[in-house]
Amino acid sequence: MTAFLRASACLPLARLGAIRSITTTSRAGATAASAVMREAQSGEEPFFPDEPYAPTIRTSIPGPQSQKAIKELDRVFDTRSLNMLANYQNSFGNYIADLDGNVLLDVYAQIASIPVGYCNPSLLAAATSPEMASAMINRPALGNFPQHDWALILETGVLKVAPRGLNQVFTAMAGSDANETAYKAAFMWRRRQERGGPDVDFTAEEIASTMNNQSPGSPQLSILSFKSAFHGRLFASLSTTRSKPIHKLDIPAFDWPQASFPHIKYPLEDFVTENAREEQRCLEETEDLIQNFHHPVAAVVVEPVQSEGGDNHASPSFFKGLREITKRHNVLFIVDEVQTGVGATGKFWAHEHWNMAEPPDMVTFSKKAQTAGYYFGNPDLRPNKPYRQFNTWMGDPARTILFRAIIHEIERLNLVENTAQVGEYLYAGLERLAQQYPKEIQNLRGKGQGTFIAWDSPRRDDFLKKAKGVGVNIGGSGERAVRLRPMLIFQKHHADILLDATEKLVK
Repeated sequence: MTAFLRASACLPLARLGAIRSITTTSRAGATAASAVMREAQSGEEPFFPDEPYAPTIRTSIPGPQSQKAIKELDRVFDTRSLNMLANYQNSFGNYIADLDGNVLLDVYAQIASIPVGYCNPSLLAAATSPEMASAMINRPALGNFPQHDWALILETGVLKVAPRGLNQVFTAMAGSDANETAYKAAFMWRRRQERGGPDVDFTAEEIASTMNNQSPGSPQLSILSFKSAFHGRLFASLSTTRSKPIHKLDIPAFDWPQASFPHIKYPLEDFVTENAREEQRCLEETEDLIQNFHHPVAAVVVEPVQSEGGDNHASPSFFKGLREITKRHNVLFIVDEVQTGVGATGKFWAHEHWNMAEPPDMVTFSKKAQTAGYYFGNPDLRPNKPYRQFNTWMGDPARTILFRAIIHEIERLNLVENTAQVGEYLYAGLERLAQQYPKEIQNLRGKGQGTFIAWDSPRRDDFLKKAKGVGVNIGGSGERAVRLRPMLIFQKHHADILLDATEKLVK
């Protein structure tokens, strides 16, 4: 059945029934043999027996067929940021294919967005269900016309994995949208407090001034973010993004504060005192901005790992300190888990590593969830009137159903625990390579964070380009970082392939 589902992943639905009786004896035998070989070598049973055994390189990348297709695409779509033109019909599990027969181990996974593998059979089953078909062809304007089972879809999916203490969700379209709407919720919450409660109506001056983008109706409030942060590319989210100038140039921005994010030194055990001092400095700077910035701060937003800004980490003590500061000054605490969420760090949510006494006020999510939104628990974060937090779609039931199937697959295969264990194995292998090639693998980080691992490379861009030639699709972040973003189905035998390729590249 697995082989059939993989083969039929991109066939028209009408043809599925007609080919259900086709067998794939020779393919099944071949994949079974490779699965036995993998299990014998790594001591683990592969999640997907008919996944490729190893990468295949047939041409340079891009090859002739890809070059032709890219040229055609460029006539109608900007291809200047193109990394690789993929053939998803031929991609499976941890492996991404192109038009020229190249098949690469993918540890970038659509910028950390593929959770359980390409052409996953369980997701295909969900995608071809009558429930999904209805959600796709009858897409509702959720704020006005939610489908009759929307509560059940949320409760059995998105809310089933809600962070501790957060039992409500506002669904959205993308990570930027999730942060944007969370910021709006923070501003409305702040002004409601200042106004005196949910039942106090708007003044005539507020109503008139907001139509001219003036205060008091459009107040001069702010969101505090951190240097090197990335929170999206819409207007408010872009104002809190500080990772690369190219994201922000020519776009008007809000006058909002940014605090320093700790610059941690590695290895951690050699710089305990210095790192603690650096984190304390950043906490003091954050508190000073909250107290003294000329536009009052309604919320602080932070990533558990600054994923686009260079894979920058901080200790649980730093994040606990942020939570204490926000509580002390009646400022909301938003944790942006768009890239870190859904299992990649060996916890379902990365902020679980912090062991905070109180949860964040809001947690935003997207990417591996294949949908988006923010979780919250305080009912006061619901606007006091309808249509204040609203748009036509307010999310997508089809993508929310897919997230539910992803959750089921994560539970079925125990993938969060798998990621924690494989991450330890992979980190140990990279640590050995860093000791052998200290000039090539610098500031290795992410220990105890699942497969959310990175290091700095003095020739990062060259490393990434040459990685494809040895069968690995890998990404970078910041100016020098090589970042690993494998899928949750990444196993030890995949780690061995990655470690072997990395050693070839750093020699």
